[in-house]
Amino acid sequence: MTYGIPTPGKIIAVHLNYPSRIAQRGRTPEFPSYFFKPTSSLAPTGGTIERPAGTELLAFEGEVALVIGTAARWVSPEDGWKHVSQVTAANDFGVYDLRAADKGSNVRNKGGDGFTPIGPAAIPTDGIDQDAWRVRTWVNGALVQDDTSATLKFPFGQLVADLSQHMTLEPGDVILTGTPAGSSVVLPGDVVEVEVDAPNAPGAPTTGRLVTTVTQGTHEFGAFGNRPQATDLQRVEAWGSEAEHAAAVAAGRATPLAGDQAAAGPLTDEIRALLDGVAVATVSAALRKRGYVDIFIDGVHPNHEGDRILGTAKTLRFIPFRPDLFKSHAGGFNAQKRAFDTVNPGEVLVVEARGIPSTGTVGDVLALRAQVRGAVGVVTDGGVRDYAAVQEFDIPVFSQGAHPSVLGRRHVPWETDVTIACGGAAVQPGDVIMGDRDGVIVIPPFLLAEVAAEAAAQERADAWVADRVAEGHAVDGLFPMNAEWRARYEAETGAA
Repeated sequence: MTYGIPTPGKIIAVHLNYPSRIAQRGRTPEFPSYFFKPTSSLAPTGGTIERPAGTELLAFEGEVALVIGTAARWVSPEDGWKHVSQVTAANDFGVYDLRAADKGSNVRNKGGDGFTPIGPAAIPTDGIDQDAWRVRTWVNGALVQDDTSATLKFPFGQLVADLSQHMTLEPGDVILTGTPAGSSVVLPGDVVEVEVDAPNAPGAPTTGRLVTTVTQGTHEFGAFGNRPQATDLQRVEAWGSEAEHAAAVAAGRATPLAGDQAAAGPLTDEIRALLDGVAVATVSAALRKRGYVDIFIDGVHPNHEGDRILGTAKTLRFIPFRPDLFKSHAGGFNAQKRAFDTVNPGEVLVVEARGIPSTGTVGDVLALRAQVRGAVGVVTDGGVRDYAAVQEFDIPVFSQGAHPSVLGRRHVPWETDVTIACGGAAVQPGDVIMGDRDGVIVIPPFLLAEVAAEAAAQERADAWVADRVAEGHAVDGLFPMNAEWRARYEAETGAA
């Protein structure tokens, strides 16, 4: 016996199940999905959990744990609950700093020693319905999670049935059934308590409180494996929301968003070197091969001949003018001012102006502010006010041209840092924006490395072909290169 239940052969955890958590994450699964946790991650009540050295985002997840009593294989959802003999409390700890290393497997971020406290007591399920259970979590005495199994998207019986389609669930196996909203980050010194009970069942049975104290680890991760990496996205998801993260920052419990560091995003020095001198047209061809054909921000032109931009997107959205909305949203530190006042080094401010050239969405003061902030460019599918003055600045501004109107003629500044449509292209914060005299394109970050490598290789090949054409060779068979020309190119350049 371990922690009040037999040591399980398998610990299987569900990703998303409670509607409150699903709403928080912003994605609704059609079916349950799972991951495994090692039995070495089990820990008793009253124990400690180490936040690994070099990490900042250790998060708790109070959960109802099901203990299998009789073997289940190919059972129905209606019969699945009958194979559960006991219920207990569990805390599915995880380190968000290691999520990127796992790519969804959760081996590193949730598999550490002590990362699955369970207990302290197990409640027999006889006579208690699967919808009758409640889970609550406290941090330093404050209630932070409170939900019931009656709300689950995937009832306990369905989980058992679904898993039994793929493997035999054996006596003692444990299923962690998901966590409700309220999961957040804990720091060394914090005490987390989880309790599962059936408050409306006879005797109101309870597991008692599963108590875990967070301590600070001192053993650094070695360079022979993935190191922790905390991004702004991970910080927000770990704390629960941007508002909760901001509150934690104000309370001195959280690290502020990375800002300038985040702005660099996927644009490493190596990738910048690859794209140096590569035409936007060449990169767009590589994207087209991958099915990305609507990545052009159409209708925009640079304010300086020869301008190039390469950076990550920060977005600003305008909506159609309406007097009451303009009154409520255009005054003070509005979205337009916020965008230009918070753009970071390495970012391109991309403005959704609904493709209307007859309005000024950028002026000289705002363009100068973006330049001073270190932005690498501004792209708007609207017009630019004070165009001549803006041309005097170094910052590249791609737009539909000049227009003298001020804010309030056609637009209301509405929101920043959201997905927008600019010049017919979808742009998300963090997308890579690349522009030259041919135009501006949007590169999804996950494609950047392979597209950059392919485009750089293609640019070198095109330059070699251009030299051959200049020598007087016909383009037939040379552009694109047939096998004979390709062999000569590889022999002369060492390309493979």
